[in-house]
Amino acid sequence: MDQHLHIISFDIPYPPDYGGVIDVYYKIKTLSEAGVKIHLHCFKYNRKPEKKLEELCVSVNYYPRKNDIKTHLSLKPYIVGSRISAELESNLLKDQYPIIFEGLHTCHLISDKRFAGRFKIYRESNIEHQYYFHLFKAGRGIRNKAFFYIESLRLKNYQKSLKHADLMLVVSEEDRKYLKKAFPSKRIEYMPSFHKEDGIFMKEGRGSFALYHGKLSVPENEQAAAYLVREVWDPSMPELLIAGQNPAATLTLLARSRKNIRIIANPSEEKMFELIRDAHLHILVSFQATGLKLKLLNALYNGRFCLVNNAMVAGTNLAPLCLTGNSPEELRGKTMSCFGEEFTEEMIQARLMLLGNTYSNKKNCKELMNFLTLRYEKNPSTH
Repeated sequence: MDQHLHIISFDIPYPPDYGGVIDVYYKIKTLSEAGVKIHLHCFKYNRKPEKKLEELCVSVNYYPRKNDIKTHLSLKPYIVGSRISAELESNLLKDQYPIIFEGLHTCHLISDKRFAGRFKIYRESNIEHQYYFHLFKAGRGIRNKAFFYIESLRLKNYQKSLKHADLMLVVSEEDRKYLKKAFPSKRIEYMPSFHKEDGIFMKEGRGSFALYHGKLSVPENEQAAAYLVREVWDPSMPELLIAGQNPAATLTLLARSRKNIRIIANPSEEKMFELIRDAHLHILVSFQATGLKLKLLNALYNGRFCLVNNAMVAGTNLAPLCLTGNSPEELRGKTMSCFGEEFTEEMIQARLMLLGNTYSNKKNCKELMNFLTLRYEKNPSTH
């Protein structure tokens, strides 16, 4: 018998070129390849409808995101209120299939009484109020900081709506502990992010540069890149490339002041993949410990050495695969010693063994399908 599943995505999940949509897209791809009939619902604002998604899904629906003054002034978080759609409600009520709500952003209907009998899965990617409070601390400009602070308060209050989820799937053990404390009676399972997993692309040997990559328009990533430029890198160190989407002018100017630091703005997917493979060292730092940093998983699957701080690997089992430094001095020292080493076949095999045990898309897809099967057995009307 066919398994059908609704997935509500906060954004159009193609191309899969930043954290949240990477998980959504590769989840869709892996479930579709396993035979699950997916009904995808996407909120549209900066991206265009994508035929690639129609190849993977039984149906794809797009809904406009609201941006009016009423939505901004509501007590409901803006990221939730801007994704309210009567058409989405109507489409979901046409059947009784299970629903995955991707992020707190999409959870407007999770507490709706009309969906009380539906199997509802909350897919967590961050503890959102903590994430937005960090954006408040990292952001620039009074208007932006005020928005992030107010949104963090609204999200903290709205989090209680998750009590209506039947299952929560979280991306890190730290987040699982937090949500289990907040919702002790709920089933909360650790399921790492789905990701690009098409083969082994790590290269033995040495590279000539270090790399920081990420969506540079995100305040957290901009803050991390600026920290590396200001606090860590000095003129005696190898070249540092900072690559990603839409870097701020301030970051670009800051990097220009250093002869051994270069910004690569808006690289193509192919160029980014090339940079990740060719770098000798990936240096990735974070200033908050929630979520799974998909840029790290990307580097581990496709690159050579990874140097991180503790927050980058919190709640994961990835620390043994990385070098760790938590101060500018430690990061400088580990960088310099790393450039004296070669990346070997033994290192590649050790990495693949650990990654395959926990971060396999097929393994996690099978687990997710088991959750859906249990629901189908309990509620035959969803067939």
